[in-house]
Amino acid sequence: MGVVIVIGLGLAIAIVVAAVKYPAASPGAAASLRAGAGVVALLVLAVSVVLSSVRLVGENQIGVVNKLIGGGSLAPGQIIATEGEMGPQAKILPPGWHPWLWPVIYEVDTPPLIQIKEGKIALLTSSDGQPLPPGEIYAPEWDESLLKRMAEDAEFFLTEGGGYKGPQASVLPPGKYRINPMLFTHEIVDVTNVKKATVGVVKSNVGDVPSGVGDTPDALVEKGQRGIWRQPLLPQEYYLNTKAYEVTMISTAKWVISYTGRDKAAEQREIPVRTSDGFDFPVDVRVEYEIRPVDAPLVVALFEDDGEKLRERLNSAVRAIFRNNAETVKALDYVQQRSQQESQSLVMLAEEMTKVGVTVTAVRIAGVAEDGSLDNLLKTQTDRQIADEEVKTFKQQQLAAEQKKELTRTEQEAEEERRLATARYQVQIAEQDKERRIIEASAEAQAISIKAEAQAEAYRVIALQIGSGNAALLELLKIVGERGINITPRVMVVGSNGGNAGTGGSTEATALIGTMLDTMISRQEPSAKP
Repeated sequence: MGVVIVIGLGLAIAIVVAAVKYPAASPGAAASLRAGAGVVALLVLAVSVVLSSVRLVGENQIGVVNKLIGGGSLAPGQIIATEGEMGPQAKILPPGWHPWLWPVIYEVDTPPLIQIKEGKIALLTSSDGQPLPPGEIYAPEWDESLLKRMAEDAEFFLTEGGGYKGPQASVLPPGKYRINPMLFTHEIVDVTNVKKATVGVVKSNVGDVPSGVGDTPDALVEKGQRGIWRQPLLPQEYYLNTKAYEVTMISTAKWVISYTGRDKAAEQREIPVRTSDGFDFPVDVRVEYEIRPVDAPLVVALFEDDGEKLRERLNSAVRAIFRNNAETVKALDYVQQRSQQESQSLVMLAEEMTKVGVTVTAVRIAGVAEDGSLDNLLKTQTDRQIADEEVKTFKQQQLAAEQKKELTRTEQEAEEERRLATARYQVQIAEQDKERRIIEASAEAQAISIKAEAQAEAYRVIALQIGSGNAALLELLKIVGERGINITPRVMVVGSNGGNAGTGGSTEATALIGTMLDTMISRQEPSAKP
């Protein structure tokens, strides 16, 4: 703005010179002209002086004022003036026109405002303020509600806000800020982004130091205290001062380390072991492990991160455990009990690594003696097993034969017992049948006897009434009726003088008897045929 004054002064001088040289009609007119020119020159000079004090601050600029003259000196150690002292002023100029800032008294600079993009933050360092508390290397964090005011109002920061000189623990999130560059310098850095399958372990350089921290290497502290926080940061973005809060990313994914000689690109070589019977051979092993979020701070406290130091500890434990386990068994038992060796090694390795925050989830033996060091031993063992199996088979066959023989004998004895029992039953049945027949025969004889006596008595009574001949004839007719005998005479019997034939019976009776005999013979003839 000093150029405006120079231009104004030049114009004023030009106006006066022109008025002096301008030809006047009379001395009075010349005097009037010169007087008017002097007034105009003074006005031009005054306007140029006023215009030289005006400063324009653009929309995306900051007006930084440095007072060159007047106002007194700053207090010792003070850099930014808060009460109009000579030197950099705490108050900045907002966008627009600002008068009365003459170049001789004030120096005004218009740097661009600070613009922080997404995914970035700004770290601040103050050139003025209270001295940091003893033992602190970062100023305490500002209250979140005062964050913008503390950053943009330097006068408030240095007075009511009680701001500290030096690195600030607070950071500026994405956005636009009108910060006095005479008070704050800034550094744009990335936000702290904790990705998936990862946690962030915070080592805080600010906060109170709890008692006991530092006594042991794995000591952890609560959030807000100085030291390694017990609670890690879960996956998301955080606005953290990466200098005041050192964040170590720890993977929570599952990892597999291969101890093998078959894959030349494997991270580790196979594990050589020696068994109790003196055999040396390599073992291919796969170890699966992970670091759980709750254990990540302990890992950082002991190993700084999940890298080389942690792997060295794990490798040492794996090799020692497999070697120690092999010393207690024989070579063949080791080969045959591989699953048992896996389980035993898993338990021991998990117990050992849990102490340092590592969770071992699986131990697998991929191969034993892949270099052929146990081929002869295994062949001998195979032959022996085959022989043992053959002996077992023979013994089983022999036992089966003996059991079959015993079964046959038992079956024969059972059959003999059955037959004997059957014979006994048959004897008992025969004796019972005999008794039955005797009883039936005796009963039948008695029945016949009783019937015969009854019939004889009845015949005697009838004979007394009608005569013996008629009684006999009556019995014959009764038999004819019961047996269906044809009584049509087929035999003619002729007697003398109508008397009895043969033995003196009647002719009719004789004829009837003949007919009956003929009928009986005719009924028996068919059964007599061959």
